[in-house]
Amino acid sequence: MCAQDAFQTQRSQLVESLVSGSLEGFESILDQLLSREVLSWEDYEGLSLVGQPISHLARRLLDTVWNKGAWGCEQLTAAVREARADSQPPELPSSWDPRSPHPARDLQSHRPAIVRRLYGHVEGVLGLAQQRGFINQYETDEIRRPIFTSTQRARRLLDLATVKANGLAAFLLQCIQELPAPLALPFEDAACKKYMSKLRTVISAQSRFLSTYDGAETLCLEEVYTENVLEIQTEVGVAGISQQSPTTLGLEELFSTRDHFNKEADTVLVVGEAGSGKSTLLQQLHLLWALGRAFQEFLFVFPFSCRQLQCLEKPLCMRTLLFEHCCWPDLGPQDVFQVLLDHPERILLTFDGFDEFRFRFTDRERHCCPTAPTSVQSLLFNLLQGNLLKNARKVLTSRPGAVSASLRKHVRIELSLKGFSEEGIELYLRKRHREPGVADRLLCLLRATSALHGLCHLPVFSWMVSKCHEELLLQGQGSPKTTTDMYLLILGHFLLHASPQPLATHGLGPSLIQGRLPTLLHLGRLALWGLGTCCYVFSAKQLQAAHVDSEDLSLGFLVRAKRVVAGSTAPLEFLHITFQCFFAAYYLALSADTPPSSLRHLFQGHRPGNSPLAQVLPKLFLRGSRCKEGSVAALLQGTESHNLQITGAFLAGLLSQEHRSLLAECQASETALLRRRDCVQRCLTRSLREHFRSIPPAVPGEAKSMHALPGFLWLIRSLYEMQEERLAREAARRLNVGHLKLTFCSVGPAECAALAFVLRHLRRPVALQLDHNSVGDIGVEQLLPCLGVCRALYLRDNNISDRGICKLVEHALRCEQLQKLALFNNKLTDGCAHSMARLLACKQNFLALRFWGNQVGDEGAQALAAALGDHQSLRWLSLVGNNIGSVGAQALASMLEKNVALEELCLEENHVQDEGVCFLAKGLARNSSLKVLKLSNNHITSLGAEALLRALEKNDSIREVWLRGNTFSPEEIEKLSHRDTRLLL
Repeated sequence: MCAQDAFQTQRSQLVESLVSGSLEGFESILDQLLSREVLSWEDYEGLSLVGQPISHLARRLLDTVWNKGAWGCEQLTAAVREARADSQPPELPSSWDPRSPHPARDLQSHRPAIVRRLYGHVEGVLGLAQQRGFINQYETDEIRRPIFTSTQRARRLLDLATVKANGLAAFLLQCIQELPAPLALPFEDAACKKYMSKLRTVISAQSRFLSTYDGAETLCLEEVYTENVLEIQTEVGVAGISQQSPTTLGLEELFSTRDHFNKEADTVLVVGEAGSGKSTLLQQLHLLWALGRAFQEFLFVFPFSCRQLQCLEKPLCMRTLLFEHCCWPDLGPQDVFQVLLDHPERILLTFDGFDEFRFRFTDRERHCCPTAPTSVQSLLFNLLQGNLLKNARKVLTSRPGAVSASLRKHVRIELSLKGFSEEGIELYLRKRHREPGVADRLLCLLRATSALHGLCHLPVFSWMVSKCHEELLLQGQGSPKTTTDMYLLILGHFLLHASPQPLATHGLGPSLIQGRLPTLLHLGRLALWGLGTCCYVFSAKQLQAAHVDSEDLSLGFLVRAKRVVAGSTAPLEFLHITFQCFFAAYYLALSADTPPSSLRHLFQGHRPGNSPLAQVLPKLFLRGSRCKEGSVAALLQGTESHNLQITGAFLAGLLSQEHRSLLAECQASETALLRRRDCVQRCLTRSLREHFRSIPPAVPGEAKSMHALPGFLWLIRSLYEMQEERLAREAARRLNVGHLKLTFCSVGPAECAALAFVLRHLRRPVALQLDHNSVGDIGVEQLLPCLGVCRALYLRDNNISDRGICKLVEHALRCEQLQKLALFNNKLTDGCAHSMARLLACKQNFLALRFWGNQVGDEGAQALAAALGDHQSLRWLSLVGNNIGSVGAQALASMLEKNVALEELCLEENHVQDEGVCFLAKGLARNSSLKVLKLSNNHITSLGAEALLRALEKNDSIREVWLRGNTFSPEEIEKLSHRDTRLLL
């Protein structure tokens, strides 16, 4: 029984071991248990059902073995240990009699060794067995099903021999004795070893240099790569949102986390906004693997670009995809492919940019045969579902909006790439500029201009700042404020470097743009056509059709695509998808072929293509719009919504007052520019009005609430890019809500600046909820202009530190309306508690302060308690999940003795213990306002509970005292509950 008890104790670890590998590994453990007679044949049949989730089978196996007793438990534990060590099964005995009177029993007794001996010979033995009449065609076809590996086919053949009494078992014994002894591992074969070496060499060459954002210079990835903030995406379930901060991972921990949405799935999904560094993260992953520094559990890595895959029009099979479109084996391609099929758990496939794959994900078309050709989308979708190369790991990157609920069902874990932290921005710039003083001056500039600093949260903007550092530092230009400002800055940089030397001293002006206007229009037309047709890589023929010539290419905005079909000319692509959107917007602003009326398609909140039916039948919806094929309107209607939003924001910025004068000198008719500006303004106003009309009416007795739809932020960003105060005031006038909710909306510092630009004009105070975003300290600074109209501000899970909160408090001291702050799960310590105490001391109308899940300790609790002793209005104080001990509890107890307003004090998950509870009990005995005291999970014993009971005898105003999760025995819980029902145990 001791062994069985230990077995039960290890159950969760055993399940994890059994399901973490491949189905092949699980079946090899069944082989061991069957050969050792731990499992009967009937047990084995119940544990080898095709199509059952491996997690269900693993738990059933543990239940079955536990019922066998201690010896069976020991045997399973040993088999799992051997599987972990990759130890080889024993060889067949040399004296083995192939004419045994019990052939089926011998097949079972030596099953692991027989499976290994059959590897590589299953087809021959299968054909011979059919030829001799031992098995029929149907049985042969069942064993040959393409979903089975060679070893799985060997097992199915042995299973058949066990149940057929026609001499098949004796026949197999004789065949197996005649087969040659197996080689070592199949990947030790010369062809396989050569292929693995070639694959590492190819991927190393592709990954060593960073050219994602720049074709003019080559950056060594190892020298400039900077870690992004990578978080495990929290899943909101029926129980609500997790009270813990999201887990942050390093790149090398990508596959090590035990968190998962679907443990049967093999795909890791990495989501991030455009420019957040998804492609560079994958490139670093590839390089670390190729150099042998990480991810060595994979012997084969196959990288793919979704924007290039979608160009493949002919049907293809798995072998074609892996070999012809990644890396071709020089020796034995069929043998190498068989190894891949037999050992999918040693394979990693990466697919970059799923948002640029024009086909919508569907799981309706099932394709399981790795050798049968099918469409590229069917191949990709079935790989992601695990119908092909089940147990091979996949990493898929995408912008969030392109990931459907049906795709998420097949995702093991979802990670969110948040961009650079402030430390990341500094580290990147120091890596890029090692010359004395340059990085320091750049960082000084960023800290002095919060708008520019906020943009650098996305790596693409940090690259731009680095690229244009001379213009920013030496030429004395005003610091960019909007996204459009930054892209015009980088445009000027490229134009200046491609211009004759005399022009290079005059900066970006009308003459420079006018001289290159044909080139910019050619690139713009190509960019717009590509967006409208979901094309992001361009062949020579497509460049020629757009009149893009070598002079246009010399600017450097189009670069060679990295991964290309062997033997073909490398296509070109824009430096980044945001550059393609920028040039498309430039074309829409300046081209004579752009009817102003067509621009309405950029800002329509409910486009026909966004409906579920349109996603199934996109061509039908495009035809129904009756736009002329190839026209600007048709191209805009065909553009993916996430690219349409970026393009619309750029167009609004280009038509702003600040930049319109620059463009006007390059345009024959200023009237045309003004007409386009007026059209954009009308469209923005109309789209916002429609958005506001969709807000449901308020629940009686509550403030009207709006949970922003995905397009709302982009409309606000477009207003910000246009920098029109009149439009911002008009938008704010129509936003008649009491609670604006923008949770899980990828709100970063740039979005905070746009929100503040509009919300500061609100006429009524609003509760602004920005939980679960990427606001950070820089974003807090960007929100300050609208703080005066906020009656409540919710900033849960936003990576905010003391510095951000101290700035917030300095501004909040002058904001009469602000009455509530919720700062759950940030990076706050005692350092900001003193500032918060000052705020409470100065603002006697404050109602609620929530500091849940931070690092506030006794010192912070003392500061807050000192400010609240005579506070007249604060009703709710939450300090859950901090580091408050008995000293902090003593200060809060003294506050309770004097305070007459506080109704709820939450101190769960701290370190109050009995000593602190005794202090709180004294304060509680003299308090008449507190209604709820929460002390769950504080290591409190019956001693502390007794102190509370004595206090409750003198206090009839308190309704609940929470003591769940403390150190009470079941008997103590029952006894305490009867003594006072206000104790919640």
